[in-house]
Amino acid sequence: MAPALQGLLTIVIGISVCIGYFLGSNLLLDTLFPPRGPRAGRNINIANMVRPWLFLFPAMFALGLYLAYPVVETLRLSLTERVPGGGYVWAGLDNYIQMANEPKFWEAIINNMLWLLVVPGLATVFGLLAAQLTDRIKWGNIAKSIIFMPMAISFVGASVIWKLVYDARPAGQEQIGILNAIVVALGGQPETWLTIPFWNNFFLMAVLVWIQTGFAMVILSAALRGIPEETIEAAIVDGANPMQIFFKIKVPQIKGTIMVVWTTTTIIVLKIFDIVFAMTNGQWGTQVLANYMYAKLFVARDWGVGSASAIVIMVLVLPILVWNVRNARKEMN
Repeated sequence: MAPALQGLLTIVIGISVCIGYFLGSNLLLDTLFPPRGPRAGRNINIANMVRPWLFLFPAMFALGLYLAYPVVETLRLSLTERVPGGGYVWAGLDNYIQMANEPKFWEAIINNMLWLLVVPGLATVFGLLAAQLTDRIKWGNIAKSIIFMPMAISFVGASVIWKLVYDARPAGQEQIGILNAIVVALGGQPETWLTIPFWNNFFLMAVLVWIQTGFAMVILSAALRGIPEETIEAAIVDGANPMQIFFKIKVPQIKGTIMVVWTTTTIIVLKIFDIVFAMTNGQWGTQVLANYMYAKLFVARDWGVGSASAIVIMVLVLPILVWNVRNARKEMN
């Protein structure tokens, strides 16, 4: 079946199912609680209480199936051990102890912390600067489109692009990697950038910063445009210079949006996998938690330790999610 026809058929079936569920739900309520007769008032009240939950059921069922169940099952697997003959036996905290004794796990923890220190801050700062500067030039919309373009590329696609940027050929050969081509042109020797311990992590981080800067710019640009002009005009009248206006007038007013961008990028960093897997696969000291989890689950087939590492990732992400939701509720109130 042609992809276009398949997509159209999926849309038609999806809309038909939604309409059918809506009509069927109302019919079921009218049958169970008929809005007529001596008990009409009571039936209508009951139906009105049940109807919202009936309409929410598909979404709640999907969330339970694709979010709640995997969490419970992962927790169960992290506390069990797979036996060769099939099935699982209770292992308690043995998988967590084994994981804590592996150097690769602590390497992943340290690298994730390093990513957390660098990527969210740089992406937010660069996005804020891009949002401010592009709003002050005539061709700002074109500049924004160019900066935002990496967001349209998948993480794997971006990794392939940057792997070519870091590509290294032996000395004396023509360099196809942009970075080594520049180094050689300046009289230096080509480097295998992704194998340099410690610094190779920053070369990987550059990919995510490159992608997330466009996201941060779009969100923060909208926030900057929402700042009341009266406050800026009052600051100008008081003699404030552009730097003072930016840091003391604009930034404090969009602090909430800046934190949303920062926390969103932080969650992405904690789950980062694609870039590391596609560029180094965790070699040369670049292991991260998600790649460690993948290696345990699908390479070593160690379901217990792999699930334990997944729980660690969830525990690290959960406080940030809760904090983000609380802040969003405060702003709504």
